Order: sequence, then C-alpha cells, then structure tokens
Amino acid sequence: QVQLVESGGGLVQPGGSLRLSCAASESIFGIYVMGWYRQAPGKQRELVATITGGGTTNYVDSVKGRFTISGDNALNTAYLQMNSLKPEDTGVYYCNAKVVRRSDLWGQGTQVTVSS
Repeated sequence: QVQLVESGGGLVQPGGSLRLSCAASESIFGIYVMGWYRQAPGKQRELVATITGGGTTNYVDSVKGRFTISGDNALNTAYLQMNSLKPEDTGVYYCNAKVVRRSDLWGQGTQVTVSS
C-alpha cells in the first residue's frame, strides 16, 4: 500500500530552522496538490501550506515569510523549510497528497517542538 513518509522533525530553539521532508513509498501518478498540516496539543489540525503540480503555493497567514513549501515535478516528494520558528509552531506535522480519482494520502506525522 502506498504511503507518505515524513522526516525532519525535532526539537529546536525559538528562531531556529527545520526542514521537513515527505516522500511517497512508491511512485504515484496523479498527485495534483501536496500539503503540510499541523496539529498542536488540544487543537484542531490546520492547513499550513500547499503546492500544486504547477508550482502555485499557499500559506496560512501565521507562517507567511517564514515557511517555504517545495516539491518535485510529480509531487512525489515535498519539503517544508521552516525558518524563524516560534513556540506556537509546535505540533505534529502531517504531509497530505490529493490524488486524482482516489482518496487523500496522509503521512504518519513528525513532531516539531520549538522550545528554549
């Protein structure tokens, strides 16, 4: 079964940087959007950033100017570069893929903790 596998989370001090990666376990045809979501303790999961196959990106206001999403042409791999991290960025980050004619794919999540 095809999976999305995230990596790159960890503990970082405020102001620091992390780079998250998301890769499909096998080649997937038809991914048209890749996105990163996050869920903080006691809060609902929120959309952080998306990228389309054409390279269009969108970000939640709270991360604009600090986070950058990127991906390969087929969107089988995606990255989230996170700079100037704040304690409120803490949470579990999930990768999501929207695929033509099938259900969304989700990764297992990677923990990001921003703390001094």
